[in-house]
Amino acid sequence: MRDLAEAAAVLFDMDGTLVDSDAAVERAWRTWAAENGVPVADVLAIMHGSPGERTVRRLLPHLDDDAVAASAARQLALEYDDLDDITPIAGAADLLALLARWEVPWAVVTSADVRLAKARLGAAGLPEPPLLITIEDVRRGKPDPEGYLRAAELLGVDPARCLVVEDSMPGIEAGRAAGAAVAALRGLPGDLRIGDLGELAQLMARARQEG
Repeated sequence: MRDLAEAAAVLFDMDGTLVDSDAAVERAWRTWAAENGVPVADVLAIMHGSPGERTVRRLLPHLDDDAVAASAARQLALEYDDLDDITPIAGAADLLALLARWEVPWAVVTSADVRLAKARLGAAGLPEPPLLITIEDVRRGKPDPEGYLRAAELLGVDPARCLVVEDSMPGIEAGRAAGAAVAALRGLPGDLRIGDLGELAQLMARARQEG
């Protein structure tokens, strides 16, 4: 994809990209750390962007597969009802409205499960995505490109014509490995660096006007 006007689909991460859930995610991991005797600093350093099982395995390498799955499920359960301060990322509603007007398909590819993804998107007042790919739909989470490749396939769009929007290095690596262009938040090194989704909406609108 040479420019934003050529984006045939937009594939979003969820946490930190479409919804501001950083505080809720951190609270859950802090509780998990206390329950498991893991230094909080070690958890906070690696929790963002990766599936819970990968994070648990890195922090507690002595656990077997069943114990890792159970521990990750416990961490996820801490997040289900912690929705009071979930808000949309700035510009999210504007960008999604533009995509709807242009009839550009979009999807959410997240390391959350279906229950948590729908709860957070709803709490943020955002529409349910046309396509939702969760950790339950893939064998490997980010930075593996499987989720983004599956989203592109189901939308019927060449991954090279997809724009991935991410806010973590595992997600950026997944988008790049899928062959997509990546717009990155948080000052991270994507193909395009954006401050928020409102800026991306403006850039995409300008590209279409000039195209």
